[in-house]
Amino acid sequence: MKLNELRDNPGAAPKAKRVGRGPGSGKGKTAGRGIKGQKSRSGVAINGYEGGQMPLYQRLPKRGFNKPNRKSYAVVNLGMIQKFVDAGKLDAGQAITEETLIASGLVRRKLDGVRVLAKGELGASINLEVTGASKSAVEAVEKAGGSIKLTSAQAAD
Repeated sequence: MKLNELRDNPGAAPKAKRVGRGPGSGKGKTAGRGIKGQKSRSGVAINGYEGGQMPLYQRLPKRGFNKPNRKSYAVVNLGMIQKFVDAGKLDAGQAITEETLIASGLVRRKLDGVRVLAKGELGASINLEVTGASKSAVEAVEKAGGSIKLTSAQAAD
């Protein structure tokens, strides 16, 4: 078999209907678009319009409120911090700040700050300086013999 002998299976690729090719084709002249009007022109797609039926975005219930100035934190779990300490990417002897977390590759970008959550086990005694931490994360760090210093007004919540 050669490349020029390759073919689709019969019926796998149906022939495209060629419109606007004369009255004998059944789709000549206006090509099935009707006469005049916005939708007969090229380059028109009326997004969300469903032919007079109530559009999906109007049928679905609207609830809640999206705060426009909400803060977005980079989230770090204690288990990942322990993993990076074990791998030697973080030094447990020195204070671990947001900058050292970024430099180690644990956090990609700081966003509005770094928040520590308590998922995973922490064995090392570490001193953290971060924007925020959950209560259970603070307890876990202190239980392991370390400390968490919160650098912003956000208390441990």
